[in-house]
Amino acid sequence: MNFAQRQADPRRHVIGIAVVVLFHVLVVYALVTGLAKRVIDVVRAPIETKVIEEIKKPPPPPEVVLPPPPKLEAPPPPFIPPPEIQIATPPPAPTIVATTPTPPPAPVVIAPAPPPVVAAAPAPPPPAAPAKIGVACPTMVQPTIPRKALAESINGFVRARATIRGGKVVSVDILESRPRGLYDSAVRSAMSQYNCSHVDQDITAEQEFNFTIKE
Repeated sequence: MNFAQRQADPRRHVIGIAVVVLFHVLVVYALVTGLAKRVIDVVRAPIETKVIEEIKKPPPPPEVVLPPPPKLEAPPPPFIPPPEIQIATPPPAPTIVATTPTPPPAPVVIAPAPPPVVAAAPAPPPPAAPAKIGVACPTMVQPTIPRKALAESINGFVRARATIRGGKVVSVDILESRPRGLYDSAVRSAMSQYNCSHVDQDITAEQEFNFTIKE
């Protein structure tokens, strides 16, 4: 088939032109006869709206509260007075009166006055227990070992009691010393330098010293 001849066929163009012309004729006819105006009038017609109210159910009737039934109490029993009982009083018995002779008064003895009672003197209060030296004196000084003990390698032991007043050691008493008197001076000098807690009254504290010299 030759497509060039098919496209050049004038009959197909005539039919298309005729269809377009017919469409335009119909549009013009509609405008002339007022068909388009009728369509517009139909669109512009008012729209009616109706509000439909909801049908409400009537409220239920109020509940009828019946009063409580009256309480039926039993009537009190009738009062019956007690019967009167008469008791016969016996005649009084005869009274026997006995007369006792009054004895003579006893002689009065005058006793000597007792000697005055002398109150015993109160016992002295027990001595206060010695405090712990580590609690009474937080700051302590180590004693210096004597030269003789170092030269001869002499070990020793000392138990001493310190009297503390106003945060200071005011006196040191040697309770036990071995060998006797070798380390006493060093212990007194060291304990006199302790810084102790300040209290209002005198307190005592004991401490033991063990001196071990290694050769």
